[in-house]
Amino acid sequence: MSMAVYQSAARASESPKTMVDIDSWRINVPDQTFLIDRILSDLRMRQGGTVFTINLDHLSKLRDDVAFREAYGRARYVTADGMPVVALARIEGATIERVTGADLVEPLCRAAATARIPVYFFGATDAVLARAVERLRAVSPDLVVAGLEAPPMGFDPHGQAAADAARRIAASGAGICFVALGAPKQEFFADAASRAVDGVTWLGIGAALDFLAGHRVRAPRPLQVVGLEWLWRAAQEPRRLFPRYVASARWLIGYVLRNALGLDAAKRKSRAHD
Repeated sequence: MSMAVYQSAARASESPKTMVDIDSWRINVPDQTFLIDRILSDLRMRQGGTVFTINLDHLSKLRDDVAFREAYGRARYVTADGMPVVALARIEGATIERVTGADLVEPLCRAAATARIPVYFFGATDAVLARAVERLRAVSPDLVVAGLEAPPMGFDPHGQAAADAARRIAASGAGICFVALGAPKQEFFADAASRAVDGVTWLGIGAALDFLAGHRVRAPRPLQVVGLEWLWRAAQEPRRLFPRYVASARWLIGYVLRNALGLDAAKRKSRAHD
């Protein structure tokens, strides 16, 4: 990381306040502009951390996966990924916008290019990485790419290879690492990496690089806006995604019912008195 780029600071900036809790999980990012500004500000103060984009799939997994819950509990920034999550937040009175990994990559790369902050791409395949970076550099010619790395099949986000990768990424000078491993693997890797090395912001971006590279076709904008992107993706990859969306639907129905019956409110009140 070029020290000439960043301004020193006496102390790291504080995490932003929680905008809303969904199923006890906080969202603290109101919109994309806020998040990009905060990431750049953190990096000027040589502070890193993780950025997770919470969606129904994550919320479903968080019910049962202790390690996933621990990683989420340590996340510096959590955005609302998906219109269903935005809708749930607005029911709670929070004014937030949808911020997905796929939507964040290009504008954050533009901001990084302007600020001369090197970026790193970890995940996907060599072909996807090369094509995605080519597309990003066409939009942002000044983008400084510190490295590209496609981990092998069976990559363990908790293993020695992951620890070695975290050190390589930090040593490359990267201020931002885009992690495209899919959930929950990318969140596990980002969380472990952020605790192993300092000064890097780690973002889980799912299939964003596949979309950029043209290896997958993202849903048309109107479907995204009305919250039906999942239907488009399920039609493209039914065998892989249908079980995930069934689990997400079950979580959503359960959450709505628990709230309607006041069960979650009672549980939160009980925890507050423990």
